[in-house]
Parts: sequence; C-alpha cells; structure tokens
Amino acid sequence: MTSLLPGAAPATPLSTEALRLDSVVKQYGSGANAVTALRGVSLSLGRGTFTAIMGPSGSGKSTLLHCAAGLDTPTSGSVRLGGTEVSGLRKKALTEFRRDHVGFVFQAYNLLPALSVEENISLPLLLAGRQVERRWLDFLLDSVGLADRRRRRPAELSGGQQQRVAIARALITRPYVVFGDEPTGALDSRSGKQVLDLLAHTARELDQTVVVVTHDPVVAAHADRVIFLADGAFAGHLDGATPAQITDRMSSLGEW
Repeated sequence: MTSLLPGAAPATPLSTEALRLDSVVKQYGSGANAVTALRGVSLSLGRGTFTAIMGPSGSGKSTLLHCAAGLDTPTSGSVRLGGTEVSGLRKKALTEFRRDHVGFVFQAYNLLPALSVEENISLPLLLAGRQVERRWLDFLLDSVGLADRRRRRPAELSGGQQQRVAIARALITRPYVVFGDEPTGALDSRSGKQVLDLLAHTARELDQTVVVVTHDPVVAAHADRVIFLADGAFAGHLDGATPAQITDRMSSLGEW
C-alpha cells in the first residue's frame, strides 16, 4: 500500500517501503529572492505500487520527483530509497546509487542511436561494469514486446517502441523505484496507452514501484493512487480514480 504522512492512512511498514520522504523542503535562492518549491512534504510509497503526481503549474511536482529520485538535494528533510537515506550521500556515492538502484523514464527516450535495442537496455549495467544477466534481459525484452526486435536500432522503431525500450532499460538494474517524467507526453494515444499498461504491469506483476509526474488525467487514472500538490504542499489524493474524477479535483486546485 501507499501511504501519506501525515494523513489518515497508516504509514507503510519499513520492511515494505520503497520510497519515503520526511518533511522535505526545497528552496531555491536566498533572502528576498528565495523561492520555496516544496513545503515540508512527507510521503511513503510501498513496493509494487503505481503512483501519479499531479498539480497546477508551479505546484512543485517536478521538484518533488527530482528530490525523490536523488537528482536534487532537499534544503531540509530526508529522502530514503530502499532504506538508504540518499539526501545525505556525497555526490559520487549518490551518482553510483542512482545508477544502481533508480530507474528513469522521460518524455524524450534518450536512446543511443548507434546501439541496438538490447544494447540500449543493457547500457546501465555495462557502464557500471556489471554482468548482464541474459535471462533477465530476455524476460524484459519479452515483457515489453520487443524480443523480435532486439537487434534493431532506435531509428527502426516507432515512438511507442522506443519508449518501451527506455522502460526496459530503467528496469534492467532491478531498481528500488522507476520514476517517469511525462513518460507518454511525446506519444499518440494508442502508443501512450500501451506504455501505461506496461508501467502498470511492472508494478502489479513484477512488484516494481513506479512514480510518474503527469498533467494528463488519463495517464494518472492508470495509477493506483494520484497525489495532488498545490503551492509546494500536499493537497490530497485519490485512489482508483477515473479521468473525470481526477479532472474535477485538478480543476479545484488551479490552472494546469
């Protein structure tokens, strides 16, 4: 289960926690020019959950994603991924931790054009000097429906297929959490649905924790829980919501 701290739901047991934020504040600048992007956000996500983060423009959702994924450091508060407090790691240790334990899927596929599908998927392991487990690679290729295209280059794939390669690459290290920043933003509705179904499948069948930032209620409706932010603070959540219910809640929060 996913739980929010503070809130009515009980905290996720530490043994099943994939991600935990405690009183995270993020401030940019100082003095009169300081801008506070996050205002004491606390959050707990269990393993195998699919969570969407939504909010009006400037609500802090991208900052929350970056802090949670170790791409940015909170001004105060703590971030724990898989039981490790990443907010206190030095730069080199944090880079290695992200490489080994965090998966990323962005709107841009970020595939290397000279590499094949399976080489792009295996890249995080190769960069870390780790052995590629062939059975896991074959399983991922089959899971994303690209087993018959493993030797192809990205230019030979559709946008939806390239994003599925990016998802398999994010999963190859068996990360604690896969983070997505508008992962279907560049796709048509059919390809987008295939990618969303795949992300939901990884959460439910592979016990993989998935967190996506999105502005699209249809995307968010694929998640188990939608978390809303407004002005850098937690503004409620919906479980198992429809696109219409999500749209209604978003409309009450402001421009988006």
